[in-house]
Amino acid sequence: MTDVLNDRYDVVVVGGGAAGLSGALMLARARRSVVVLDAGTPRNAPADGVHGLLGHDGVPPLELLERGRTEVRRYGGHVVTGEVRAAARESGGFAVALADGRGVRARRLLVATGLVDELPDVPGLRSRWGRDVVHCPYCHGWEVRDQAVGVLASGPMSVHQALLFRQWSADVTFFTHTMAPPTAEEAEQLAARGIGVVDGQVASLEIDGDRLVGLRLSDGTVVARQVVTVAPRMAARAGFLTDLGLTPAPHPSGAGEYFPADATGRSGAAGVWLAGNVADLAAQVGSAAAAAAGAAAQINADLIAEETRLAVEARREPFSAASEARASEQAIGARRHGLSPVEGSR
Repeated sequence: MTDVLNDRYDVVVVGGGAAGLSGALMLARARRSVVVLDAGTPRNAPADGVHGLLGHDGVPPLELLERGRTEVRRYGGHVVTGEVRAAARESGGFAVALADGRGVRARRLLVATGLVDELPDVPGLRSRWGRDVVHCPYCHGWEVRDQAVGVLASGPMSVHQALLFRQWSADVTFFTHTMAPPTAEEAEQLAARGIGVVDGQVASLEIDGDRLVGLRLSDGTVVARQVVTVAPRMAARAGFLTDLGLTPAPHPSGAGEYFPADATGRSGAAGVWLAGNVADLAAQVGSAAAAAAGAAAQINADLIAEETRLAVEARREPFSAASEARASEQAIGARRHGLSPVEGSR
């Protein structure tokens, strides 16, 4: 199901994951006209379930999103399938262009487009992603507990990742792959925790039926493993933000690129808020949704401040342009909140 896309909203939310829907829910409950533009490519779609989310632990990711869409619509919000290609600032807000040629205007933007996981170029890795190739112990650690885990070195956080997964399994092996060998300090840490180190490039994954059974090195050696963990390079997927003067920044951890925002989600571009993985590479579902709810409250407060300022101006100058605009807004009636004249119709 997708809703009709109106010409204008108080807020356009770009991204229909847990963060975007949480922000939209908060705004719709604040009686703001809001639309979620959802490209339909959630990062966690391959996973069996969402974990660590109180009251929803284990729920399939797509089921969680469908519940969220229903809740947003319950309060008059819209959810529309579409990928944003460009955004431009205009008087009173923004013009947003979709890939299919449609366009929409908004007074404020909440961007919650998430990120893309860029995996090492190892045959079989992508097809097993989210199943027995994983990255986050807090998302998948319990499900792979006590199994033979292979940590494929891919970045500056790989040794840390191996030490983390040691909490869930006593059988962890670190594969240096194309990275430099661990430093002396790292090697001591790995040895102290009983984590073996295998040098040499990993050529492919060994699959038996539909089950991971090992990693094959370039010399043909196969090291038996049931699970592979890898720290992907994470890149925020919101290229259109460059249209508004925002540029991605390297993450301090070296894990990828993100778009900076302050603690409230406010970006460096006026009227644009960011939430979820686009601004916080490490955010899980719960924290991403919470950040978006907080950003939505800030957006509502910002709109109230603007509306109050205009109301004061109109009171001081009854026949000014601001006064006329206020009268027009009042005449629109219920449509002001994203509802059609007939309550509940679409």
